[in-house]
Amino acid sequence: MAKSTVVSKTVKKPIAKKATKKAAPSKAVSVQKPEKKERSINIKYADKSEGQPELLEIFEAIKKLMLPYDKKRNLVMHMGTGGQANLVSHKPVVIAGRTKEEIWFVSALVQKGYVGFYYMPVYMNDPIKKRISPELLKCLKGKACFHIKKKDASLLKDIDAAIKIGYDAFVKMGWM
Repeated sequence: MAKSTVVSKTVKKPIAKKATKKAAPSKAVSVQKPEKKERSINIKYADKSEGQPELLEIFEAIKKLMLPYDKKRNLVMHMGTGGQANLVSHKPVVIAGRTKEEIWFVSALVQKGYVGFYYMPVYMNDPIKKRISPELLKCLKGKACFHIKKKDASLLKDIDAAIKIGYDAFVKMGWM
C-alpha cells in the first residue's frame, strides 16, 4: 500500500506541472485585441419630465448648448429617455494612478422641480470654479450639480461659457 501511495503522489506532481506549463503559453497566444465596439453607457434613470413642460424647455435649451461638442475629439452625446442628455469622453485616461475608460463631461437631467446641469469640470477644481459667473454659481447645489429652475437667457449664456471653459480645461489636461 505504501508503494502505491508514493507512486501516485509522484505521478500527480509532474502531470500538474506539465499542465500548468502548457496552459500559460496558450493564454498568451490566444490573447487578441478585441474588435472595436460602439461604446455605450448604462444609466438607471426614471424620467421625471412628465407634467413639467417648463422644465422641458430649459432642458432643450441646455441640450442645444451641448450639441456642438458631440463628436468633438472623444466626446459622445448619449441621449436617454425623456429629459436626459450626457456628454462623455471615451478616451481612456489615467487619473491618480487609475485608468478610467470614460470621463463624464456635462449632463442635463430633468428632475422634480428643476433641471440638473451636471458639470464635472467644476468638481474639485477651484481655478475653473473661479471663472464661472456668480449668477451660475448661485445655482450650484453640490459639488458639480447646478439646479436650473427658470429659462433665463443670461443664465443660459453663462452655462454656454462654462461648457467652453470646461472643454478647454479638459483638452489641456489631456482628457479629451
